[in-house]
This record gives sequence, C-alpha cells and structure tokens, in this order.
Amino acid sequence: MKPILFAAAFTLSGMSFFLAAFAAEPAPPSDGLPAPPPLRAGFAERDISPEIGMERPGNYYKNFHKAFHDPCKVRASVFDNGAVRVALVAVDALILREPQVAAAREAIHARTGIDPQAILISATHSHSSGPTGMVLPGEYDHASPLVQRLAYEESTMADAGYLETVVTGIVEAVVDAHGALEGVRVGFGSGHEEKVTFHRRFRMRNGRIYTSPRQGNPDIVAPAGPIDPEVGVIGVWDQSKERKLLGCIVNFACHATTSPPGISANYIYYLEQTIRAIMGKDAIVVFLAGASGDINSFDNRSPQVQPRGLTAARLVGGQVGAEALRALLTMGRTGSASLAWKSKVLRIPRRKPHPDRVAASRRLVEAGPAGPLNRTEWIFAKEIVLLDALIVKQPAHEVEIQVIQIGPAVFVTTPAEYFCQFGLDQKRGIEFPFAWPVSLANGCVGYVPTEHALGLGGGGYETRLTSYSNLVPTAGRLMANTGIDLANALAPDPVPAPEKALPFKEPWSYGAVPPELE
Repeated sequence: MKPILFAAAFTLSGMSFFLAAFAAEPAPPSDGLPAPPPLRAGFAERDISPEIGMERPGNYYKNFHKAFHDPCKVRASVFDNGAVRVALVAVDALILREPQVAAAREAIHARTGIDPQAILISATHSHSSGPTGMVLPGEYDHASPLVQRLAYEESTMADAGYLETVVTGIVEAVVDAHGALEGVRVGFGSGHEEKVTFHRRFRMRNGRIYTSPRQGNPDIVAPAGPIDPEVGVIGVWDQSKERKLLGCIVNFACHATTSPPGISANYIYYLEQTIRAIMGKDAIVVFLAGASGDINSFDNRSPQVQPRGLTAARLVGGQVGAEALRALLTMGRTGSASLAWKSKVLRIPRRKPHPDRVAASRRLVEAGPAGPLNRTEWIFAKEIVLLDALIVKQPAHEVEIQVIQIGPAVFVTTPAEYFCQFGLDQKRGIEFPFAWPVSLANGCVGYVPTEHALGLGGGGYETRLTSYSNLVPTAGRLMANTGIDLANALAPDPVPAPEKALPFKEPWSYGAVPPELE
C-alpha cells in the first residue's frame, strides 16, 4: 500500500504550526474474512560501546568516561506479516538526534525495503553511554566565535566518529534482524512495578515546584505528578518444539540514571540479565523507555539511605525484569498479528528568551565560570546564549509523532523527555488493550513538561529554558493528542488468550479415592 501524504497549517493558542503526515497500514479485517497471515519476526543486536576517554553525556558540561562496566548496544526487532513490515530499535544512548535517525532509516530502507516511517528508533536514555549529543559537530558553525566556543568547548558534544559507529550499528542490527525473519508465536502482557520508580518533582511550602529537593527537606508537601508502574511486554517465541524465546520488547517509565561505575547500558543491562537468566542467554531484550521525563529511581521522601550506582542499577533492572518475566511466563500466544504504522510531523515553535536576558547571560558567560558566579548560574547563562543563536538558525523544531501497531498493542512515540502525565493520558485515550508511550524516539527535543509545570506555581529543573529544552508550553498536549488520534485510526487485534484445557473426561484415578486408613 502506498503512503498517503498531506500537509496543513493551523494555529493553537496563538502559535502557528505546520503539519505533515504519512500513513500506511493494512485495512483491518472484517468479520468473516480469513485470519491475518502468519507472523514472522527477527531479532539482532550490535555492540556500540564507546571508548574510555570519550565524553559521557547527560549534563550541560563536559564529563569523560574513565572505566568500562558493561556493553552499550543496539537491540533491534523486525516484524513481517506478509503485508506490512515494521522495525523497533532500542539504542543504549542518552539521546539520538534527527540527522542520525534519518541516515539510519535511509540505509535500512535501501537494504531491506522497510519504509523509513515504519522504523522506530529510540534512545534508552542511558546516562552512562556514549557521546551522541547534546551538541552536534558543526551545529553552531553559523554563530559567533564566542557561541562556538561555548558549544564545542564548554558543552556536552557528540563525537563524529562515534555517531558513525552508532548509525552503522543501528543499520546492521536491523538488517540482521530482517535477515533472521522466521515464523513465530507472539504474546502480549504487562506487569506492575511501583517500588523502584518515583516522581522527582515536588510541590513545596512556598507554592513552587522543585526537582529533586533532597531527602529530609522539611518544605516538601507532596509529589507534583504521577508515576506509571506498568511494565509493557511483547514476547516472541520460535516454532520449534523447545519454543525458544527469540526476544521481547519491554516498555517502562524510569530515567536511566542509576549509572554503574563506567560505560554501561545502565539498569537496562540488569533488566536484560534478569530475563536471560530464565528465558535463555540469547534472548534479545528491546527496551523502549516510557514517558519518564519527570520519573527516576530515587525516593526523595524516604528517611533511609537510597541505593545508588551499581546497587540501584541491579535493583531497578532486577525488579522490572522480574515483572517482565512474570508477564512472559503467563501470556497467551498467537501465530498471527496485524501490523500497521502511522507518522505525523509537527513543526513546533521554540520559546524565545527575552533580549534583556540574552544580554545579561552574554555578560555572565564572558566573565567566565571561574569568575564571581556559582557554576549553576554560569551554565544556564551559557544555555541562553546558545539558544539565542540556535533560534536564528532554527526557530521551530520538526517533531515526529509515530505509532506502530503489533496485534493488540500500539507504541506511540515522541522525541521528548516526555512528562509522565502525558503518557498516562495517552494510555487512557487510546482504544487499544495495550498502549505504550515511547520517549526519545526518532529524534530529540529535550524535556517537554505540562503546561501547568510551565505556568504560575510551576518550575523545576525540567522547565529551565536551554538549547536542549525549549518548545512552547502547548507542545506536550499537541503531541499527546496527535498520538492518540493516530493510534485510534488503527484497529487492534484481540489479546491472545492462554490455551484452553482439554474437555473434562474423568477425575485423576490416583486421587479419586476415599481415605485409606488400613
């Protein structure tokens, strides 16, 4: 079926938006028609671990890797039902920018024929991964020498060679998964894990919201938002007598900030190890991060010392992995599934800093971080100067919203560190048995908070205006509603039920006896 293409312009809350859309999906079967054709699937992975000495992203200044803990990977899955093919890819990276996503999609399409908009490429947001951002090489070449120095020498920056490694890894993993397509049985389910994930933003006694206000803070009133404890799972088994688990897709909302000591996939490594311990060492775990922009694994309200580093990574990965296992071991399976995808691109304006703030920020950064300033003030003054230069080149950001259906499940993407409330709203609004938001997919626009967080009485780290996070306040709701509309244009399959027991014939002869006393 050929893609449908259209474009439209519209306004929302006084802001102008451009909308482009692509769609391709099979017509849902009507009652009485044959069942969907048999499903085939394939999985593959590639090691993309950075080298020691490379930048470790995850902040607004430079930091460098000094050790290795576990490999960073690309993990890929491809599904084919004879009419539609889709690919879901997880990359152990803090973020992926749009140029790398576009390059990978183009190469995958050339080698497999999979439609570029049917390929979901998501960063796991590991804070212990390689240099994929936040600044790209050459991104500020249009700007003044001061701005270039701030961008390239004072900010977290991607490594050009490493970006090529990541793109190559994505392409090779998907091509290998496509080459490994085989007949499969697939199941769907979810678990519940609420003990290792916490909302990190809090309403304070002064009426504002703070991010991570620290343990023991007497001014904490209550969390400023929800968590999402669902562990979404798709399991894929081969059709051999042994019914080997080829791989699974796991969706969960929690920042990957546990950070073991050194290069690492973060808690995702221990999630993978937990599943492999029971289901086989070759099972590939494609982890797609949920709406976790304001969710992490640290309990600010606990009076007890909180696990950090390696201990925290094991705890979060083990707990989430255990829930994924429970779902895998109890779900029904089917040999067929509808596949579909839709994609829309929204052109969303950036928030523009006031000229007076830009001028003041420029004076601060020119004084230098060693001047009479604290480090935080200098960092975010730098970010305002960078944003001002970025807006000259790109006053709006193209934001792709994508949905991919596999049977009764639909994945709905944003390229954002998306606030949890939006993900929960999508789950409530989408008419599928399983609706799973995927954040930081197909690009990156930074944090996208709720309008309340950006309004009076809001605040917190995620609402800071930076070169990384800067979309207008209405962006999050627009993205959520677009995802809901795209998903609801598709028709879900029924959830496969566990196999029914054989009809009753007679009781077990060993047990159908009265007490024997002599």
